[in-house]
Amino acid sequence: MCARQRAERDSDASAGGAADPLGSGSRAPSAARTVLNGPEIQRALTRIAHEILERTKGGADVTLLGIPSRGVPLAERLAERIERVEGRTVPRGSLDITMYRDDLRLAPARALGRTDIPPEGIDGRQVVLVDDVLYSGRTVRAALDALNDLGRPRAVQLAILVDRGHRELPVRADYVGKNLPTSLRENVTVQLEEYDGTDAVLLGPAERPRPGGRSHEGHEGVEA
Repeated sequence: MCARQRAERDSDASAGGAADPLGSGSRAPSAARTVLNGPEIQRALTRIAHEILERTKGGADVTLLGIPSRGVPLAERLAERIERVEGRTVPRGSLDITMYRDDLRLAPARALGRTDIPPEGIDGRQVVLVDDVLYSGRTVRAALDALNDLGRPRAVQLAILVDRGHRELPVRADYVGKNLPTSLRENVTVQLEEYDGTDAVLLGPAERPRPGGRSHEGHEGVEA
């Protein structure tokens, strides 16, 4: 093998020539460690589903709305678990908060997500917002603003797979899969079967600092 061929081979290896098995937008940070595996995520969602039923007295008027992107499949999984217990359909949908974010003028243009409200609507119902990671609380504030433009729920609750702390607004989740103490220099990445081919929550060093010194969080670099 000539020197040029050896150099090209070494260059490919150091650049990670193999394709990203997780797909675009969900690459785990280097040196990330698993803090929740697939079975642990499933158990956390089952527990949250039962807690929702307990607090809403059977969930007869509950509507689940997932915040895109990974909040949507989480809401679907919760709805399926509640349906298995109660034997009736649980209305669920998605709530895009893009145009309600308070950093629109600071960040690059974002693609709009999908808002899908069930036929039952949200007026007079107990709406449970579902998302993957709770961080600053700004995504939840945007979701409340978006919800206000769609109707008047009787109550609004929040279900989160991972609460990593570092709140910037007075927001607290009603249902939490895992409380995960983190540093501002760490990144939380949520992988779900529906998007990434696997279920996992990973914690690793932040690769891109947020304005003001905070790290991005999650697979899309969008804090919640």
